[in-house]
Amino acid sequence: MNRIRYTLLSDGSSDKMLMSVLDWLLNLHCPNYALESIWADLGRLPNPPKKLQDRIIETIEQYEPNLLFIHRDAERQSFESRYREIKTAISVVPSPSAVCVIPVRMQEAWLLFDEFAIRRAASNPNGRIPLQLPAMAVIESLPNPKEVLYTLIRDASELPSTRLKKLRPQQCAHRVAQSIANFAPLRALSAFRALEEELREVVNAMGWNA
Repeated sequence: MNRIRYTLLSDGSSDKMLMSVLDWLLNLHCPNYALESIWADLGRLPNPPKKLQDRIIETIEQYEPNLLFIHRDAERQSFESRYREIKTAISVVPSPSAVCVIPVRMQEAWLLFDEFAIRRAASNPNGRIPLQLPAMAVIESLPNPKEVLYTLIRDASELPSTRLKKLRPQQCAHRVAQSIANFAPLRALSAFRALEEELREVVNAMGWNA
């Protein structure tokens, strides 16, 4: 079977949870290809590069992907500003096919739609306490989706206060991503649609949809 070897370049190790989203998209659009996925761990280098352009160059040299995903949260910047930032850095680097991954605000916003995944990640899949998940229409405008997700995980755990202190929401957040079987509801979000459309263009150009 043919393979797609992709690398995710991101700002930190917590961003590895995005690989569940990327795997889902690639399996959907390239069903006849096996995936080899890896997160670019540039922090292990003696002198990790700081500038985005240099980080892209180092990632390509270290991992030799044939598909590169470059992640930046929009945070206080607009989607368009982050997109231009990434495209400018890519334009001056001989690189493989590259796709921008730019969740509005931060990546945790893309994990707020699946109640069962949140309960499962909190090790309480049969919990009964109501969870106040935000409506999809407002997810991209939440000022701090990370804290919203962490609060949902704490609530879903239904742990008493003495045990709740030992809960690690950041670790649970990774399990949320791994527990979601279908990311299609994210198509309601403009940033996710932009990711899927850019990936579809690359897939078509590379002939990976055959």
